[in-house]
Amino acid sequence: MRRLAVLALLLPLAACGGGTSDESGSDELTVLAAASLTDVFEELAPPFEEEHGVDVTFSLGSSTDLAASVADGAPGDVLATADEASMTLAEEAGVAADVETFATNVLTILVPTGNPAGIESIDDLAGATWVRCADEVPCGKVAAAVLDANGVTAEPVSLEEDVRATLDKVVSGEADAGLVYATDAVSAAGDVEAVAIPGAEDEPTSYVVATLEQSEDPDLAADWVAWVTSQEGRAVLADAGFGVP
Repeated sequence: MRRLAVLALLLPLAACGGGTSDESGSDELTVLAAASLTDVFEELAPPFEEEHGVDVTFSLGSSTDLAASVADGAPGDVLATADEASMTLAEEAGVAADVETFATNVLTILVPTGNPAGIESIDDLAGATWVRCADEVPCGKVAAAVLDANGVTAEPVSLEEDVRATLDKVVSGEADAGLVYATDAVSAAGDVEAVAIPGAEDEPTSYVVATLEQSEDPDLAADWVAWVTSQEGRAVLADAGFGVP
């Protein structure tokens, strides 16, 4: 059965290994993926598992942390990041191969259902309790660029470790609003409402995926990349709100 691991600093990952090999090949595939890919990768996994007779294990978190971890030799088979800069860390370390762009995303404002704080535009963040991702992770970099482009100087009450943590603050009602991806409005439908950000489409983030040199089954890893980038995989991504090349 598929297992899902949500990581902060990837400490559990170092102990779990990349894939379990026997004479017939690996029976497990470990995919390290940006937190914003949680739902769509969980949807893509079952058909892959059935076709290949393997378990897909996800290690999810900040793209920057994931890439730094595999660059330092942490085990895994596939890396998928929410920006090209994070993947570059793995490429420069010589552990990422055959990098492909497979999706894009844009930033939006999410508020709890009913919009209790009455946030109708990005300017309304001033005086509100709002959150965004930390500067060093992809969603934080995009947020900083979008805020600057709109002349917003209001400060968030907290900077979160990844987009999933930011979304959780909004869904739980701990924050009046959060700057997250448009796909989060789809995944959390019913719990949140979206408020568009002017010019957000000018600051998109690109998702890239690559097989890892430390994979114990490179062919299986390549098959996952092929599945994600296939016509069927792109259709699932599009349904989840991602832009697809």
